[in-house]
Amino acid sequence: MNTTSDTANTAPLIPMADPNPQPYEAVRFNALKHGILSRYTVLSHESHADYESLVNSLMDEHLPAGATEQHLIEELASVIWRKRRVLQAEGATINKGLKESSRNAKTVIPAAAPFEMGLSGENTDIRNLMDLKPADVAESQQSARHDLDATNKASAILRKGGDRAYDKALRALLPDTREWWQNYVDDEEYPADATGLAAFITEHVTPFVYQQEKESRHHDAIVNQTIGEGLQAYRLEKLSRYETHLDRKFERTLAMLIKLKDLRSSRARKNMRNFQQHAKRPEPSIHAGYSSIHGF
Repeated sequence: MNTTSDTANTAPLIPMADPNPQPYEAVRFNALKHGILSRYTVLSHESHADYESLVNSLMDEHLPAGATEQHLIEELASVIWRKRRVLQAEGATINKGLKESSRNAKTVIPAAAPFEMGLSGENTDIRNLMDLKPADVAESQQSARHDLDATNKASAILRKGGDRAYDKALRALLPDTREWWQNYVDDEEYPADATGLAAFITEHVTPFVYQQEKESRHHDAIVNQTIGEGLQAYRLEKLSRYETHLDRKFERTLAMLIKLKDLRSSRARKNMRNFQQHAKRPEPSIHAGYSSIHGF
């Protein structure tokens, strides 16, 4: 009887390591080369290099072992990639709304200061207001007040009347306003006298300078109103629901990946314990086995 052979046959089976393990770099490359999702996730106008960089980062973080873990990591990359598209779509939607609101000065500007009389938005390009820096706004406010003071002074001179009231009032106006007045005179829309100048100031200059002063004073409110109307949150509702769907999918996929890695790690520890226990167990000698069989 071959007792040595019997003893070997009764020993527990020890799982052997792969004699030719695939290097991680090769696994990392194959995930991109053969991944099912990679072929369809990246659209023709998108950067394949950026997507590959994303997948590689996730591969380096999670160190997948086997096709299942590779697929889960690729699923994570796909979700992140599509979330980027959601942000792009959100930005495009907001920009479109801002473009529309910036064209509606007659409704946006009065709504920015609803209790301010005379804030009509007439002949105002909101885009010019949006580009102003704080220093520009301060300068605009100062210029508007200066223009308003000059206009009020000219009006007071004309109301008082007297000799050379027309010349005095004309000199009181700012250079730009005098040039504006001269254009009307050249077109013969007003007579070049005190009566014509007073009518010009009442009908054109005063409404304009008050409008300028109020717009500069309420600049921040107008900008906020423009942005608020441009956001149009109802247009973002579908994108928000889709983003929530992607977040949940990411969480489920990541949970599956972590669970699978934990299971693999647990099996590896169990196999290692079995191997260590078997290695410590003394093997029976041939003589001891022969004596027990024949009763010696």
